[in-house]
Amino acid sequence: MEQTTKQNNGKVLTGIVVSDKMDKTVVVSVKSYVKLPKYGKYVQREKRFKAHDPENRCKAGDQVSIRETRPISKDKHFEVVSNKQ
Repeated sequence: MEQTTKQNNGKVLTGIVVSDKMDKTVVVSVKSYVKLPKYGKYVQREKRFKAHDPENRCKAGDQVSIRETRPISKDKHFEVVSNKQ
């Protein structure tokens, strides 16, 4: 029998690091456009996610990609995939 590894098919989002004050954690601001059903117009929404950064590589202002993962703490369920400065 062959063993297969489970792939993580979670969401991958891109955003800007707004805070790196916590140890091994960064706060990433992700902006998206949503269409208002009543008016048909698009508006910009911003949501902040806490992401796991085990090596503390990211600094405030960096553009990063984050991927959904298992819950690491109470409100941290993303991890940093790549860091684009």
